[in-house]
Amino acid sequence: MKNNPLLMTDGYKTSHHRMYPEGTTEVYSNFTPRSVKYMPEQAKKVVVFGVQYTIKKIEELYSENFFSRPKSEVVGEAEKFLSSYLGSDYDVSHFESLHDLGYLPIKVKSLPEGTIIDEKVPFFTVKNTHKDFYWLPNFLETMISSLLWKPLHSASLAYAYKQILVTHAKKTDADNLGFVDFQGHDFSFRGMQHPESAISSGLGFLTSFCGTDTIPCLQAAEYYYDSKDVGFSVPASEHAVMTAYGKEDEINAFRRLMKQYPTGILSVVSDSFDLWKVCTEFVIELKDEIMSRDGKLVIRPDSGDPVDILCGINLSDADDTLTSVEEAVSKGVIELLWDVFGGTINSQGYRVLDSHIGAIYGDSITLERAEDICVRLEAKGFASTNVVLGIGSYSMGYATRDSQGGAVKATHVTVNGESRDIFKDPITDDGVKKSARGYLHLYKDGNGKITLKDRCTLEQESSGLLETVYVDGNFVKTTKINDIRDLINSQNSEKAILTV
Repeated sequence: MKNNPLLMTDGYKTSHHRMYPEGTTEVYSNFTPRSVKYMPEQAKKVVVFGVQYTIKKIEELYSENFFSRPKSEVVGEAEKFLSSYLGSDYDVSHFESLHDLGYLPIKVKSLPEGTIIDEKVPFFTVKNTHKDFYWLPNFLETMISSLLWKPLHSASLAYAYKQILVTHAKKTDADNLGFVDFQGHDFSFRGMQHPESAISSGLGFLTSFCGTDTIPCLQAAEYYYDSKDVGFSVPASEHAVMTAYGKEDEINAFRRLMKQYPTGILSVVSDSFDLWKVCTEFVIELKDEIMSRDGKLVIRPDSGDPVDILCGINLSDADDTLTSVEEAVSKGVIELLWDVFGGTINSQGYRVLDSHIGAIYGDSITLERAEDICVRLEAKGFASTNVVLGIGSYSMGYATRDSQGGAVKATHVTVNGESRDIFKDPITDDGVKKSARGYLHLYKDGNGKITLKDRCTLEQESSGLLETVYVDGNFVKTTKINDIRDLINSQNSEKAILTV
């Protein structure tokens, strides 16, 4: 089905062109993350991302499914559906005029993608450039909001993960900070609401990490951000592969996989039956084969509490003796692998597993659990870099537009040549929905914090930090994923983003 862009909006938007004051010639709107109160404590900062993706998606939709189709066909289709929907003959003359014009008469400005901001800072504005299409900016609100909030949220969440992992790597393995680029890995595709949601979220994830199993992000990064070689992964098994060998022959599954992949990183899911047997018996029997590989075998637990599985848990009975299984559980995967393979003590005094062995955990990871894993590994004398975290939809998908309070609101109109600052401030609200007024000027205060001054002149607005990215059907400024990574890094005194 080809989505008709005239129908890709909220129902009430289809009447608004007749509701503005007579003589309206301009509407100026913005996107603002109004509140991050529903975000995890570690993720209160907002990473600007998704603008180029959003505008290119809208441009593509209108170019292919509106302007490139015969006017009578595409407008007639809208007339048919809207007349039935609204219960009266729908006047489509404004749609016909837009088709005759042949492009989207809007101007979009944005903070550079990768800019780190606080809540209540509008980072995106849109206004019409042709007086007859004053209705268009807010007609596009639905698409803008729908497309933009998810990559914005995911980039912000990925940044929070990166902050945690960099902080602990500096404390326990500062000589290996570059590994953090790959310590977070996107496992979220299968749990997202739609493949397009997985793509937009996965693009946001790539602003902080280089590891992803969301393959469509590679094509999307090239198409929407002209970026290649920004995401990577490794050969890895799944439970269907391992259980196909049967419980009694599982160890030979490891052998076959290592023969199939004699070099490089190989990840093997290890909890199909008995994780503790894998980490105590299998690895001992396979040690020579593992150590002779030109690469790393990665053990992947995939069930249970990730903190306890990786780091162990204190167990004891009345006699202070433990069974072999209880001892394995008490040590956790990282210490068990150290017992077999050893490794090195780094310059900060923390244990780093031998380069031939490692671990990844890819189930139920959250920011809190990521922090706990790092803290507990450190307490046991292990570097936080001994493990990779597969971050899935359990974390990346627990979000709505309200997670950051994202909203598109108009703050200025021109009516009969008169400039009017407009705003909303519901008396029944707690202040979150109170909007800015008029044209918006963004600047850095004395502390380098991006700050809003509203109710300004158009000249003041033009001198602010918002940059024009799209005008009348054409991009005038574009960016790439690595540019975004570099910008994030430049704003962070901790240098949380280490671009490869």
